[in-house]
Amino acid sequence: MTAATGAPADSQPDDRLDDQPDDRSGDRLDGRPTAAGDLFDQDLLPTPPGATAALLRSLLAPMKARVTVTTLLLLLQQAVVQAGPLLVAYAIDRAVPAFRAQDHGPLIAVGVGYLGCALAAGGLQFAFVAAAARVSQDVLLDLRGRIFRHAQALSVDFHERYTSGRLISRSTTDVESLRELLDEGLHELVTVILSFVYISVMLLWLDLGLGGVAVASLVPLYALVRWYQRRAGRVYRARSTAIAAVIVKFVETMNGIRPVRAFRREAANDADFGVLNRRHERVNGDALLEMARYVTGSRLVANTAVAAIVLWGAHRVADGTLALGVLAAAVLYLRRLYDPIDRLGMFLNSYQSAAASLEKIAGLLAQTPSVPEPATPRQLPPLESEHPGRQVVFDGVRFGYRTGGEVLPTFDLTLPAGQTVAVVGSTGAGKSTLAKLLARFYDPSGGRVLLDGVDLRDLAVPELRRGVVMVTQESFLFSGTVADNIAIGRPDATREEMEQAAKEIGAHDFISALPDGYDTDVRKRGGRISAGQRQLVAFARALLADPAVLILDEATSSLDIPGERAVQRAMTTVLKGRTAVVIAHRLSTVEIADRVLVMEHGRIVEDGEPAELIAGTGRFADLHRAWRDSLA
Repeated sequence: MTAATGAPADSQPDDRLDDQPDDRSGDRLDGRPTAAGDLFDQDLLPTPPGATAALLRSLLAPMKARVTVTTLLLLLQQAVVQAGPLLVAYAIDRAVPAFRAQDHGPLIAVGVGYLGCALAAGGLQFAFVAAAARVSQDVLLDLRGRIFRHAQALSVDFHERYTSGRLISRSTTDVESLRELLDEGLHELVTVILSFVYISVMLLWLDLGLGGVAVASLVPLYALVRWYQRRAGRVYRARSTAIAAVIVKFVETMNGIRPVRAFRREAANDADFGVLNRRHERVNGDALLEMARYVTGSRLVANTAVAAIVLWGAHRVADGTLALGVLAAAVLYLRRLYDPIDRLGMFLNSYQSAAASLEKIAGLLAQTPSVPEPATPRQLPPLESEHPGRQVVFDGVRFGYRTGGEVLPTFDLTLPAGQTVAVVGSTGAGKSTLAKLLARFYDPSGGRVLLDGVDLRDLAVPELRRGVVMVTQESFLFSGTVADNIAIGRPDATREEMEQAAKEIGAHDFISALPDGYDTDVRKRGGRISAGQRQLVAFARALLADPAVLILDEATSSLDIPGERAVQRAMTTVLKGRTAVVIAHRLSTVEIADRVLVMEHGRIVEDGEPAELIAGTGRFADLHRAWRDSLA
């Protein structure tokens, strides 16, 4: 029985030249399978010195006015809050004695003043929170947009070595850490700093001796904060990396759930995930331990200082050298001075987490595309109506991947406009590399790739994408309707044009039979339709884009034999006049070609018309005879 997505292996002739696409790397840069430890170690990107601070400045620069207003609101709010103990001191030393002398005015004034301060503090706090929330949300909106836009702009080689799970971690977990800092942490920090400044000034003004002792106690507290900051910074950088590794493993496992189930990888994946999960747990435990040490030390210093000041102040009150109200105000101020110490620890937690996250985001945003836009873009010459194809020339091209070794050593090739060329060869011969260079997913390390005499590096990306379209074996569809997916290459296309492209490729009948026709939602990754149907939609998308050069990289691999034959018949008409490069892993695909190239080790070892090569005694003739025998 033939499956919906193609014939089973035992009913379909094995006319493939190899078992898998060439030029593919594994999860790691060196091609080896990705292990749990590798996921943990590969998370870091180099962050240029000063990049993190520059990123933060650029995020806040457009909001200078709002940041200034927010800061002023907090300054006023803290000034009103810190007036409370002064009113208490005045009430004890002046208003209560006046009240006992039948003068009620001072005490009433204190009550009204205290109530007014409470109301003003609440109103200013509300205004500050509202203003700060708007600033933080705008910063996060800008940052997420930057990550998304930059990730799309980075070249294919970056995405092949930096997985989607890490990008998800940057735009979710790391941005969330920054949100916690902006929403709560910065408020805590500024509040603590203002409290220290206001209270120190008030204590020194109330009594120089008590104020001096209180200010002196801040020295060991400052040393403790610096010690905690250094230790916690290392822990939170490790924590950010650990959670990213967990996300990467989870995303990769769920994306590959079919091979996981097919090859019974559940137990091995569970073991790998357990290693990463336990590592994350240990790093979280280290963070909590550092926090506990800080809180214990800060409370020891604060309680010692408060006890010393209260005892000394009480002795002075008894001697009559210090007013009781001043001591009461000093004690209240001391409580307000030391109570924020724990909150400062929480801020340092948020700060270290956010700093580690912002460093990773800055490292990502500092990456530059290996395929950059030209400084002075050129335009392709106009197409001649009778010759819609373009000439392609590989002029002394050399190329090698980061994994080492040249794939194309000094490669020369000319494809006349309008010619359909099939490229065959064994795994690693350089076929897909040739296609990727023509699509400019990579730039050659030497030589040039020319399109009608124009170096691809001199073409702006939109200009290049209008002229060259690539259809891969992945046939990736986005969530949305069938029409949305077909129109990706030409968003301004009419429904009639989309349907015409689908008819030419043979996809119209199955699309019309879907529940909502062209308006049917294909769901995540096109999972609502079969692999062969997804491939047909991808073909219709490419044809609607109407490129001068069309690259097919094993693009019929998901089709069964009848479906492949139908597509080949349609392509014979559609490709007429256009330049086409067909990376062929099935010899049946070669039938639509005007010319066949056989590649080995990055070089062309045979070049000619299909019939000419079949009649010869070379490698292609041997492959063709073996394929014919398999059909018998």
